[in-house]
Amino acid sequence: MDERCRELVKGLFDAFNRRDAAGIVALCHEDMEFFAATAEEIGRSEPYVGPDGLNAYLDDVSTAWEELLISPGEVEQRGEELLVRGRVYLRSRELGIRDMPVAWIWELRGDRFARGRAFADPEQAIQTFSREATPQPRRDRGESRSMTPLP
Repeated sequence: MDERCRELVKGLFDAFNRRDAAGIVALCHEDMEFFAATAEEIGRSEPYVGPDGLNAYLDDVSTAWEELLISPGEVEQRGEELLVRGRVYLRSRELGIRDMPVAWIWELRGDRFARGRAFADPEQAIQTFSREATPQPRRDRGESRSMTPLP
């Protein structure tokens, strides 16, 4: 993984754990879409979009959880897409304390996050990331499929 991506992931997770809305927004594209597990907890079915959505996400986090910390672990890069496996620690009166594995798939546009999806099941994220990497079969139109340059 390149150093730029490593620093972007570290910065985003750090800003989130500090609930630094301005820091998060600065790292995200203006039309950023984020699909979060917290949305399901509060009954939201749509992604959080743009700066207003990211601020609404932080509000929802504070409503749903007394404490929520995320930590990135392994990061796999494929072009501008990142698979981040890590952990989430959360605490609420209803659920008690949870410390569990989680994963995220992030799409970058330049040096900013453009889309993010959180997965409570890391295996599902790994499968999704792998599936998205698999080239789709082309319809046979009689063209050559050789990747070897002709002399």
